[in-house]
Amino acid sequence: MTSLPERTAQLRTVSHDLPVSPALDAYMGERWAPSPLPPEVRVPGFEHFAGRRARLAALFPGEQLVVPAGELQVRSNDCDYRFRPYSAYVWLTGLTTEDQPGHALVIQPDGEAVLYVRPRSPRADGRGEFYRDRRYGEFWVGRRPDLDEAEHLTGVRCAHLDGLKAGPRARVAGVDPELTSALAELRLVKDAWEVGEIQRAVDHTVAGFEDVVRSLPTALAHPRGERWIEGVFNLRARADGNGTGYDTIAASGAHACVLHWIRNDGALNRDELLLLDAGVEVDSLYTSDITRTFPLFGRFSPVQRQVYELVLAAQNAGIAALKPGAGFRDFHRACSRVLAEGLHEWGVLRVPPEESLRADSGLHRRYSLCSSGHMLGLDVHDCAHARATRYLDGVLEEGQVLTVEPGLYLQPDDETLPVELRGVGVRIEDDVVITAEGARVMSSALPREPDAVEEWMSSLLP
Repeated sequence: MTSLPERTAQLRTVSHDLPVSPALDAYMGERWAPSPLPPEVRVPGFEHFAGRRARLAALFPGEQLVVPAGELQVRSNDCDYRFRPYSAYVWLTGLTTEDQPGHALVIQPDGEAVLYVRPRSPRADGRGEFYRDRRYGEFWVGRRPDLDEAEHLTGVRCAHLDGLKAGPRARVAGVDPELTSALAELRLVKDAWEVGEIQRAVDHTVAGFEDVVRSLPTALAHPRGERWIEGVFNLRARADGNGTGYDTIAASGAHACVLHWIRNDGALNRDELLLLDAGVEVDSLYTSDITRTFPLFGRFSPVQRQVYELVLAAQNAGIAALKPGAGFRDFHRACSRVLAEGLHEWGVLRVPPEESLRADSGLHRRYSLCSSGHMLGLDVHDCAHARATRYLDGVLEEGQVLTVEPGLYLQPDDETLPVELRGVGVRIEDDVVITAEGARVMSSALPREPDAVEEWMSSLLP
């Protein structure tokens, strides 16, 4: 009679691969040619990272700081989600690739930075990780640098991950709130290289929006046209960048009233609007975040134009409020005022705008719901762990990048609305960098004025 452990083992296949014989193992360790990385390869933006590490160390003198890259997360059974390193780790090292799980940057009490990595495994070490290990093996997931190569890539002293030992009083990013906030606050102002990377992400995103408009005839004929739109944009994101910076929102008709509609399983109706909220993440992992709402027919109906023009007026007011020294919340207040006044003029908002705009009221938010923008960078909602005094209640500074994205979401079952307005959702979102003079719209290549949107669509549609 078999034992319980034996019976349990029989029920667990674990791997569908055949066992490795000693003969195969020995053969796999023989006759591999050298394959070093090209000596000129460095992480993009190499010259910026040492200064960032020094700035962080100066905030915590004499302390050990640990910034992990993160760990793989299981998607299902033995399949992991694609790995994307922790943004603060990327900001300090420039390492963006999928071979970083488990790695960590450690800044020692004396200020020295040490990068602990899982180096490339030797081909003849008797372990055979390079071909046996389905999670980390080179033949399964791709090549990793060895220690010398990793040090050359980053300019940081590198050590084997097995030697990582955090002291009992070490601060660990993502766990220690002060270190986590400090990292977010250091990232609030972008340097010129970062702004350039975000601009590249914006430019690829503009191309993706153009792809979508060209694909509309096919999408309109597909039973899940929203998903066709998503696929078209995501193709551009993977072809030109690392992928999307967040799940693409392709919301048609009343789906546009769901702010984070990512099911994207609906058919398209040529008489309705499409709200497309999408952003390409480039290989440096900086992302764009742009929204356009456009008519699937190519021309706005009178009601659609009415809603669109109010949202556009709100966005213009918000952008005009951006400048160094302005409060972060000022542009949201400017957007909200325009929306409240417009809703009152329509007879939808039954109280005076000034009353609705008070903190103890906010009745207009039934139709606009969320804030009008956020910081942007390595994360789509960047620097979210910064203290409120530095971010939400802080002031804008030259070099900050943020979105301005007012919207109206007129729910299809909202009986406070006239019937013709129900089910219309409009959001217009642009990426903006704060300059010495005010602000520059980085995504201005995509039209916003309704007439210009119609002309743009006409130029792209077959």
